[in-house]
Amino acid sequence: MTVGSREPQGHPTVRPIVALLPWGLLLEDFLDPSGLTLEEFCGDFTGSWIFGYADALDLAGVDTLIVAVTSKVSSVTRVRHSATGVSISLLPTPRRYRELRKRMSAPYGRSVEEVFGSAGKNPLSKAALSALKELAPYLATPLRSLVQELKSRGCAAVLCQEYEFPLFDVCVATQRLHKLPVFGVFQGGDYRRWRIEGAIRPRTVRAAAGLIVPSVAERTRVAESYPGSRAEAIPNPVDLSIWRPREKERAREELGIRPGAVVVAWHGRVQMWKKGLDVLVDAWAELSRPGDLDAHLLLIGGGGDAADLSQRLGDHQITDFTWIDRYVHAREEIAEMLAAADIYAFPSRHEGFPVAPLEAMACGLPVVAADVSGIRDVIGAETGSGGILVPVADVASLAAGLRNLVVDPEIRRLKGLAARAQAESYGTAAIGAALRRLLVDR
Repeated sequence: MTVGSREPQGHPTVRPIVALLPWGLLLEDFLDPSGLTLEEFCGDFTGSWIFGYADALDLAGVDTLIVAVTSKVSSVTRVRHSATGVSISLLPTPRRYRELRKRMSAPYGRSVEEVFGSAGKNPLSKAALSALKELAPYLATPLRSLVQELKSRGCAAVLCQEYEFPLFDVCVATQRLHKLPVFGVFQGGDYRRWRIEGAIRPRTVRAAAGLIVPSVAERTRVAESYPGSRAEAIPNPVDLSIWRPREKERAREELGIRPGAVVVAWHGRVQMWKKGLDVLVDAWAELSRPGDLDAHLLLIGGGGDAADLSQRLGDHQITDFTWIDRYVHAREEIAEMLAAADIYAFPSRHEGFPVAPLEAMACGLPVVAADVSGIRDVIGAETGSGGILVPVADVASLAAGLRNLVVDPEIRRLKGLAARAQAESYGTAAIGAALRRLLVDR
């Protein structure tokens, strides 16, 4: 199969290399819910934190190597990411895990019944399946291929997405083989899914070289859960040359939005509960019910819950909206669409260090955000910040916060300026230098 462009074997370089390992037992566990193919991931996809890190480290004089396990290749496959030139190594799924996976209904399930379906309900097989459920995530990583690739590529460090995930444990446990420092970064993982992690994780966190934990709330939790861990407060970078204020009129014309409306935008993966899209739609219905506001809702993104979102919009008979119902993974395209907006809504119920509102702030948009973990680190809670915080899953408060900005153009303007100023401290160059100091120059 063709994925990206083939990379020459053993290319020499004088720059240090950091291996970035994305979340997931298999890469397709991230790709499939996002509506992405492997070819697209290796082609022009740049929407993940991983390419933001790659950009930032590149400015700091560090190369990156994305290493991912996938069932789509039968041998180690090296390609170049078409859009950025980043090296990608695709590792084949181990045979034992591939066979075990065929028996699973939901590999990330929290119970035997969830993972193995009806087979997990049989008392005679439940004990054996329970053991397999716990062991399975640690069989998903091809150890020999991973270690050989890290060593042959001359990596200086390994950075795993989510330290509360089996892949992180595996990388730390094999340090004596690859002899590289292993770091973990928090991107919003929802903590342990397998009981065995409770015994393994405290040891691997302490043995790791360090953790990157952007949010204060998560650092507090980590310190309490894993005494002796070493956490650094490095936020995700934002490319300020892409995420910036742009011409509003042209953006609205291209999207077919009338010039005079006050536009409230949201972008991301369509996940109703996690992203709080049910709260946003309900709040929008409450906001627009009096009929005294000239406001328009702009939704950018697709996902597995698209049908549910469509149903909820229909139930409320909301018509004054524009929905780009596809997974938009080109940052430039999203930024051009956000240019049509005046306000940004962030109703999520669960996040790590939320990047979407930061991207909107860099575009000069004031944010009305649910007070979810990490958001205070982004917009702050003070009066002069670039946003308004509201309680999580509180429809009335979200509607009121949006209304405050919709009806007052001066507050919108001032908070928009403050939002851009706050976003500038997350620029790619500054974050890249911080990442280099931790991962390479320690």
